[in-house]
Amino acid sequence: MTIERCRLRIEQPADTDAIYRLITEAFQNEAEAHLVDTMRERGELLISAVAEDAQQQVIGHIAFSPVTVATNPKSLSGVGLAPMAVSPEHQRQGVGSQLIQYGLDRCRELNVDFVVVLGHPEYYPRFGFQVASDCGFENEYGGDDAFMAQELTPGGLFDCNGLVKYCSAFADLE
Repeated sequence: MTIERCRLRIEQPADTDAIYRLITEAFQNEAEAHLVDTMRERGELLISAVAEDAQQQVIGHIAFSPVTVATNPKSLSGVGLAPMAVSPEHQRQGVGSQLIQYGLDRCRELNVDFVVVLGHPEYYPRFGFQVASDCGFENEYGGDDAFMAQELTPGGLFDCNGLVKYCSAFADLE
């Protein structure tokens, strides 16, 4: 079952409690919700967007934060997609797909060169992600095929390789 297209928008200050509850419910723990709060407090959220249902309830959230790469000779701009959450009662209805596309479009508007994600290898390739090691990227989390990358600008992955480091809030998650 798919829902009608939900309303997608950048988060507003009044959304923070709803986002925290949503992420906690979706992940069944508070770690990722704390991560988003920490990124927000540190100014490390480049994009934080929500999906709303017809009743204007937050039913999904996606975050993008800056990443660095060990070898980045052209000072390319990269971000990590994490976390993404959809309320359990709205999962498998297209909300996550809409959030990802919305977020990638915002990244393109901001001239981001590439995006990385540590996620389900069966899910993210439909959005243009490929195994990041094929692009020369390594990760700190042992993600192997689950660590993926997508070039958003032509040449956005050219000559950029090495260890990808997420923003400082991720170090607190471990």
